This record gives sequence, C-alpha cells and structure tokens, in this order.
Amino acid sequence: MAPLLDIGNPALLIVDMQNDFVRSGAPLEVPDARATIKQHQSLISAFRTARRPIFYTKFLSTPYRSLLWNWSPECEEDTKCCWKGHYRRFEDRNEPLECTDIISEIYPESDDYIIEKFGYGAFHGTALADMLHALDVESVVVTGTVTQICVEETAREAFHHGFKATMISDAVSSFAPHLHAATLENFAMKFGWVATTEEVLVQMKDA
Repeated sequence: MAPLLDIGNPALLIVDMQNDFVRSGAPLEVPDARATIKQHQSLISAFRTARRPIFYTKFLSTPYRSLLWNWSPECEEDTKCCWKGHYRRFEDRNEPLECTDIISEIYPESDDYIIEKFGYGAFHGTALADMLHALDVESVVVTGTVTQICVEETAREAFHHGFKATMISDAVSSFAPHLHAATLENFAMKFGWVATTEEVLVQMKDA
C-alpha cells in the first residue's frame, strides 16, 4: 500500500518551461506543455499565497559539442536550440524571444529562484540541493516538461537527495504519451508520489 501523499514544507520545482520547448514552432516543441499552463498558474498562485519557495529550471545547451548533442541534434550550431543568449521567432509570438527564457505566462518574479543546468537533472552540477536545505524544504512538487527526461531525472534526483518528491500528473508533459504514462506509473511505484494539481491544492489549503 502506497504511503499517503506528503508535501510538508514544500517547494515548487518547475522544470524547463522555456521558449524552445513550449512555444509553437520551437525546435524541441512539446505541444502538450501548453495544456499545462493553467495548472502551473494555479500552483504558482498557491505557493505564493503560502509563501513557499518556487524554483524554475532552465535547460542550457553547451555552445560546444557534448555527448547530449548526439540525442538532441537541434542543439548544434545550425539551430542553436537552448543556447543561452540566442533569440528566435516563434509562430505564436510577434517578437523574437530569448530561447532559454521561461515562457511569459508563468514568468518568475524577483524572489523566485532560477537554476540553470547543462543536463537533464536539476540537481546534477548545481547548488539546488544546498539551496533547498538552506530554506528548510522537506518536499518538492515537480512540474514541467519533458516528463520522461528532465522531469523524471530531476524528481529521481530529489528522492536520492532525501526530499519527498511528488510529480504532478496534469502539470507535466511529453511528446510521447506512452512514455509519459509509463514514467508516472514507475515513479509512483518506487520513488515518490504522483498527484493532480487539485490534490496538491487541497492539501496545501488544509495544511
């Protein structure tokens, strides 16, 4: 029997909701990510009201060839996907946007935290774990894109760093529905919790 959902002393961890993944026509577009914007807005509002920390992650491509380029050739110089400082035009916006920036619909505020990473997981090679410990965070509520890649890697890393991790099923997204579903099922079996936005909002109200 699975343990009861536990989001005590939580932080919201929003993974890679940036222009080069979410915007229409983006090089690594995840169309389903746009369907999670409303859920993100609700969670962000609840965490702000509760004065709980909000972390955004940004996936950055190295501006030199790395192993990751083998699986994401869009990161190469011809496209410069997720190159920090690179601007491109997207089908759903009139002006060029910085490709690694967080989408405007859920843009960070000045007291939010931004973690820049050069790989899939937000803990690897970053100060995220130390920052969470310094804020006395005990659990992380994980949202964003892509479910089976950066979201899963980040949530598993949270587990291994001793944080109670919950993936939000209707606030994560993928370009592969079968991998999305398999990831959520597997994560709930051994690593943490899977819950809906509404379930987390209710628990936060009752806390």
